[in-house]
Amino acid sequence: MANDKILRLILGDQLNARHSWFDRSRKDVVYTLMEVRQETDYVRHHVQKVAGFFAAMRHFADELSRRGHRVIYLRLDDPENEQAIEKNLRRLILHEKCTRFEYLLPDEYRLDCQLGNMAAKLPVPAAAVDTEHFLTARGDLQDFFRGKKRYLMESFYRHMRRQHAILMEGQQPLGGKWNYDHSNRNRYDGAVPLPAAKVFRNDVRDIAAMIARSGVKTIGQIVPRQFIWPVNRRQALALLKEFVRKRLPHFGTYQDAMTSESWSLFHSRLSFALNTKMLHPMEVIEAAVNSLTSENEEVIGIEQVEGFVRQILGWREYMRGIYWAHMPAYAAMNHLDHQAALPDYYWTGETRMNCMRAAIAQSLAHAYAHHIQRLMVTGNFALLAGVHPDAVDAWYLGIYIDAVQWVEIVNTRGMSQFADGGIVATKPYVASANYIAKMSDYCRPCAYDPKKRTGEGACPFNSLYWDFLHRHRAVLAANPRIGVMYRTWDRMTDETRRDLLRQAAAYRKNLNSL
Repeated sequence: MANDKILRLILGDQLNARHSWFDRSRKDVVYTLMEVRQETDYVRHHVQKVAGFFAAMRHFADELSRRGHRVIYLRLDDPENEQAIEKNLRRLILHEKCTRFEYLLPDEYRLDCQLGNMAAKLPVPAAAVDTEHFLTARGDLQDFFRGKKRYLMESFYRHMRRQHAILMEGQQPLGGKWNYDHSNRNRYDGAVPLPAAKVFRNDVRDIAAMIARSGVKTIGQIVPRQFIWPVNRRQALALLKEFVRKRLPHFGTYQDAMTSESWSLFHSRLSFALNTKMLHPMEVIEAAVNSLTSENEEVIGIEQVEGFVRQILGWREYMRGIYWAHMPAYAAMNHLDHQAALPDYYWTGETRMNCMRAAIAQSLAHAYAHHIQRLMVTGNFALLAGVHPDAVDAWYLGIYIDAVQWVEIVNTRGMSQFADGGIVATKPYVASANYIAKMSDYCRPCAYDPKKRTGEGACPFNSLYWDFLHRHRAVLAANPRIGVMYRTWDRMTDETRRDLLRQAAAYRKNLNSL
């Protein structure tokens, strides 16, 4: 019909400029993006996260307009903005006299339900289409593991390598090994200079002022004149190019290392660009794989590239598959029945534990910490202390610029907190101070002694580690990957065990004062 008009919604994590929607401009289509309190307020976000999403959305809308598309953009302080996606959409459909509504499939369960329910009740036909971003469909992982007890990531990763012919020679892995993880667990030793973090100097003063003026409650710090994260595809591609050239040659070697000398080390920090869809995972993978050319052979080894490819091709797609296989029940799982409150210093960084202070202060300053800081410092401590996974989820979802629920909750509630009972991880990722001392320089200036298990100045990670194992023996003793530690526990004297449990009880009673 000549008067047909389609309203299309683009969410803040759907900024895929290469989507087929945008192949050509159409007079009968109007796109809308919106900054709404519904999304700023469901958890307390880092101010850089809110500003980053808004800045990227605005750049994307401007780019669509330059390409000839009609765009209606609702800023947070727009007087016509009703601060809820559904209310805004209903008003726009009426105002624009739209005869059809279309949206890209959301990656978060809550938005999928909200938009699906709304679409069913609209007075106009509605349809959802794929975001054309992921390398798997929502149900592919569940189908792959159908009939199996465990969702083993390594099996899925090898399947993805074969399916997409990534780092393969026929049906065999390039270099003869599927996994170089054992080569990628080095402490940073200073042998290779640390590259300065590549940052951008985006001016987001208007956005930061609007956020403050609107009363949005945030955490963390921001330098509005020099916003460091990429806010458009051009910057995202520049960050990818810099990673491959300067960081990838040593990424695998030091991917688990932590040091107070650098907050970014050799990590790509591409997760925000990926999770907003400014970058496609395959172009990121191909950029890394293409570095394995003959002229680069001495500079970039396969163990560096494989470690990175595993994160994108394996882990990222795997986590998304777990999310859609187990939501919404996943969000309520608390396998270990942890109930403690999150200590106050997760919001301030004000603690005498130097590893925690370093990881949290970095998160507050940059809205970023790499995966080992998240898993083996802040996550490890929350698990040892018995913090309720709801509180851990809310903190991780709020503080990191790359955190959207489909990837955050599975990493946090599953991998980090073992709240899913082993769907993701084969064991709880708990460790004493020895691991942190081995993989970082955090313990040197600390008020606590990583070698002391009890007594004044004993590192809390030590007694809390043994207390955790003791409390959960009925659940964990039969686990082949952690059960060996119970033999060590049983060989201790009664007095030693009592002292450890007494020390842990005192620390757990006074978590906020550590």
